[in-house]
Amino acid sequence: MSNAPGSARPALTMLSDDERAFRDAVAEFARGEVAPRVQQMERDAKLDPALIKAYFEMGLMGIQAPEAHGGAGGTVMLVTIAVEEISKVDAASAIMVDVQNTLVANPLLAAATPEQLARWMPRLCRDTVGAYALSEASSGSDAFALRTRAVKTDGGWRLTGRKLWITNGAEAGLYVLFATVDPARGYKGITAFVVERSAPGFSVGKKEDKLGIRASSTTELILEDVFVPDADVLGPVGQGYRFAIQALNEGRVGIGAQMIGIAQGALDAAVAYLKERQQFGRPLAEFQGIQFQVAQAATELEAARLMVYNAARLKDAGEDIAQAGAMAKLLSSQVCERVTSLCVELFGGYGYTKDYPVEKFYRDAKIGTIYEGTSNMQLSTIAKGILK
Repeated sequence: MSNAPGSARPALTMLSDDERAFRDAVAEFARGEVAPRVQQMERDAKLDPALIKAYFEMGLMGIQAPEAHGGAGGTVMLVTIAVEEISKVDAASAIMVDVQNTLVANPLLAAATPEQLARWMPRLCRDTVGAYALSEASSGSDAFALRTRAVKTDGGWRLTGRKLWITNGAEAGLYVLFATVDPARGYKGITAFVVERSAPGFSVGKKEDKLGIRASSTTELILEDVFVPDADVLGPVGQGYRFAIQALNEGRVGIGAQMIGIAQGALDAAVAYLKERQQFGRPLAEFQGIQFQVAQAATELEAARLMVYNAARLKDAGEDIAQAGAMAKLLSSQVCERVTSLCVELFGGYGYTKDYPVEKFYRDAKIGTIYEGTSNMQLSTIAKGILK
């Protein structure tokens, strides 16, 4: 597919030779390293540490990081491809790669000084999991109603408060964390900090017991007079909201990649089953009613994939993706729910059991309409862009 003459927008659907090779390598990795661990990780509600180590060794934790700091110097499109391929096998495993490369890497690449990048980025590429800590009990959809306070002191800041719903919270060693220096200033008081797990007064609290994506940790963070030196403030004081929004915009592309991966994994499993399962003397795949359902699901999934890929390409082209990212997340999460629900039905009673993979795909799908902004919040973002 080629661009129209004079168009600045990149091709949407065609992958380059390098992108195809990367996709195939990640798919092979997912089959060989992720798939054998899925059931045990699901039962334990915990990622296998050996898999996390394998992510680092494969280079999947620093896809966008500069080569000078140990990363691949890659694109958002490559992150999207990686997250989609792993999600076809296990979305809970893919989330760690997603968060590391979008929510954590984005604020650092946007706001960190050269000295800060040299301190943090090699660790994130080599052996340290990162987490993005914005949400609190009182600030879900109202993301900037933060109560975590940062008070200036000699040589740094004292942070006190609690964070909630923090992905990678249990495994992380570094946290991109947002606090307010002055609640009266609203979002203009929000400041970004990088907090070490080892900081005195910092601890990881309750780990949530979730419906889906069970192996991905979702935790509370507790800050009790945690000292953060001035050298660990990320960007200007009071400008943290800018970096938070930028990260969420890119993160929604990652959520979209998760959703199309989940849906594709479920559909692949269903298609294989329909070709094998015999009813009334012939495979289920030969019944026209089922064929039409599968065709509709595949068509909707392809539409969602194009929207996710488009948002990734636009981000790589330096475009504002607030609306494109919201649309991609909204549609892909809706399609994922419909496709995985259909796949459970196509398996019949077997689809409702843990002996077959589609019940897990179905449970993992639901989170897409909730985290990094609910569907209603995406609709609000889209409407504001259209009606401004």
